[in-house]
Amino acid sequence: MEDLLQVGVITTTHGIRGEVKVYPTTDDAHRFEDLTYILLDTGKELCELEIEKVRYFKQFVILKFKDVDNINDIEPYKGRSLYVTREFAVPLKENEYYIADLIDMKVFLEDGSFFGTLKDVMETGANDVYVMQTEAFGEVLVPAIKDCIKAVDVEQGTMTIHLLEGLC
Repeated sequence: MEDLLQVGVITTTHGIRGEVKVYPTTDDAHRFEDLTYILLDTGKELCELEIEKVRYFKQFVILKFKDVDNINDIEPYKGRSLYVTREFAVPLKENEYYIADLIDMKVFLEDGSFFGTLKDVMETGANDVYVMQTEAFGEVLVPAIKDCIKAVDVEQGTMTIHLLEGLC
């Protein structure tokens, strides 16, 4: 299991006073209001930044970090990810999972045979779609619905699925 969970990506700077426009990669963009700090992936290390102010603009979150008061201080981090530790993650409801915990999960069919590896999660309006890489069929898209997803064991890193007709 991942210890860090991505909550956003810096898309660009906002103004000249060091604010950034963040594309949230979390279900609830307003969760930034509950955070006192965030971890920035600088490319070399994780840097802890204290959140000073949170605003919203369309689908973006505008963040101002303490002691970052100039556009030049934050501009090199465009495109970089923002993380929280698992202890600050939003609690999950039943049958909900963090995407980071699903990536690279081994997928098995109901009969116990190995099917493939979960490589990505596409978030759609109705339900998520799991992108699975298989040896036999290449890339297979499986909807994350009860009819298809029979069991998920995050601790073991495994998923059991029922393959609906026409998916392969």
